[in-house]
Formats: sequence, C-alpha cells, structure tokens
Amino acid sequence: MTNKVLILVGTKKGAFVLESDAARQSWELRGPYCETWPMNHVIADPATGTILAGGGSEWFGPAVWKSGDLGATWTHSSAGLAYPEGEAPIKAVWSLAKSGASLYAGVDPAGLFRSDDGGETWSHLAGLRNHPSRPHWNPGGAGLILHSLLPHPDDDRRLWVGISAAGVFHTADSGETWETRNRGTRADFMPEDQRYPEFGQCVHCLVMAAGMPDRLYQQNHCGMYRSDDGGRHWTSIEAGLPSSFGFPAAAHPRDPSTLYLLPLNGDSAGRYVPDGKAAVWRTRDGGETWKDLRTGLPQGNTYFGVLRQAMATDRLEPAGVYFGTSTGSLYASADEGDSWTCVAQHLPTVLSVETMVVEA
Repeated sequence: MTNKVLILVGTKKGAFVLESDAARQSWELRGPYCETWPMNHVIADPATGTILAGGGSEWFGPAVWKSGDLGATWTHSSAGLAYPEGEAPIKAVWSLAKSGASLYAGVDPAGLFRSDDGGETWSHLAGLRNHPSRPHWNPGGAGLILHSLLPHPDDDRRLWVGISAAGVFHTADSGETWETRNRGTRADFMPEDQRYPEFGQCVHCLVMAAGMPDRLYQQNHCGMYRSDDGGRHWTSIEAGLPSSFGFPAAAHPRDPSTLYLLPLNGDSAGRYVPDGKAAVWRTRDGGETWKDLRTGLPQGNTYFGVLRQAMATDRLEPAGVYFGTSTGSLYASADEGDSWTCVAQHLPTVLSVETMVVEA
C-alpha cells in the first residue's frame, strides 16, 4: 500500500519537498533546505529512500547534499569534486543519477564524477574530458554544463550524457571511453553546410523510455527527436508541436511511447509558453502525434518558462506528472496530464523536479 508521494524540488534558493498521500489531492510544502544554496538537481535513491541534492555556485563551490530522513536533516560533501590544479575550477554540480551501487554527478564546466560510497567522496572519470572533441566544446546559455545523465537500467557499464553545447555521448565501459551519439540532430546555428555535425549540438534534455533503454527522447535547442538505437541515429518528431524549441521532457513510467513536453515560443522570442498560454504536450505514439493538455493551466498573460530538469512523472497508476516554472510555481496532475492543479506558488526559480514514492 502506498504511504506517501514526495515531489523533490531544486531551486535557486535551496531544495524543497512537497508531500501527499496516494490520492495526490493535497500537498504539504517543506523547506527551504541545503542552507538555501542553489540546488540544480534533487533526486531520490529508490533503494534506500535517501534524498540527494546537487548544486553550488562560484561563491559556494560544488557539493552534493544528502538526507536520510526525507529532508528533516542534511549533510553535504565536496570531497573529490575538483579538476587537477591548473584547470578551470568546478562551479557547481548540475545533475545526479544512481546506477547500481554508484552515484554519478555531472558538473560545470562539463565533466563527470562517480561516488561509490553514497556521495561522501568523488572520483573524476577523465575519459569524457579526454575525448578528442573536448577542445571544441562551447558553452550554451547556462554555461558548459553536463545536465543529463541516463544510466542503463540493466548494465552498469553503459551511460549516456547530454552536454550543452557539445551533444550526446555514450560509454559502454563505465566511462573509460566515449563515443558521440548525435547523428540526425540539427545545429541550426552552424553554417548551412555544417548543420549536422558529429558533435557541437545544443542538447537541452535527454530521457529514456520505460522498459526500452535504447529508446531515447531528446529536446534539443533545434528540434525534438527520438532514437530507437541508443542514440546512434535520431529522427525528428517535432511535427505537430507549436515550437521546435523547449527544455524539459518527461517519460511515462510504464509506456515507452508516452512522453510529455512543455514547448516554449523560441530561443529569441522570450522563451516563454507560446501565445502566453500554458500547455503540456503529450504523445501516446512515440512522437507521431501530439495533444495539448491545458485544463487547469493558465490560458492568458502567462510568460513563464520551464527549465530542462523541471518536469517529472511518478510511478503510480494513473501516473502523476509535475512541472515547476521560472516564476516559482509548481503544477501537478494526478491523471497523466488530463487536468492540472497549482500546488505551490512564490517559490524561487524552479531548477529541477523529481519524485519519490514511499511505500508502507
């Protein structure tokens, strides 16, 4: 029997936790935590129930915070989160992911670290930054950040990462060696004869389909894509969407063909919801067709954006869907997106949204 559902929220001023029962009709807000440091990504370890928060800044430095009591108390560590002397210092942790007994952290400037002791100490996986393309990586609007981490659910050696603006990379040997996985994704900001480079694309978000680890979805600066072969080839699935531009994507917890997006109106037109009317877009057929979901969302004079890690689903039936906005609101749906409720307002800018289901 499900006991409670938690929404884990990373913001520019700390981490927050919202808690509800399985009905998901009423939510209690707690926080801010992590001494109000900027928290770029807050996740849960489903095996232990531990909450982990990655963040920091040029002022505080990088750190991963940890709570074993659902947010009541926290500790943090930055041990090992550093590049060799002489390299640009790490500004912050941008993404976290659990894979087997290991925990991964993506950082700014882009690089990958692993912890085998629950986040107490970290080791740099230098293979990624040793890739031949590294001298040509360029920062996106938020910097040169490793923001997407997708471990393979059945093979701890395999991992995909998304870097702005370098593209998607894959390892099959626990990070020793890497290959680019960008074929078919556009780079509209490049000269016309260089629109499909091997690397250099500005990937915004990378998610994995439930039960099909080689089916990946990618929201890019220049389009929306699906891959059915682990990123070796990408196919555009943006037809039917109001814009090819956006940041977040969230996969359904059971159906590999269901995906949620929140498109924005373009990279140079304000980066807010199209026409000032909020909508989440859902596909049930892997991107062949799309439906806009608006019930309960504001439909006028709405100018918020939603950032790359600020949308998530839960694993209940029917699935819950959640997103947080640049203006500090959090919206929730308990019916797979058919209707929405604002469950928190006036938070700091929301940087990430994840969920955890705690069972009795």
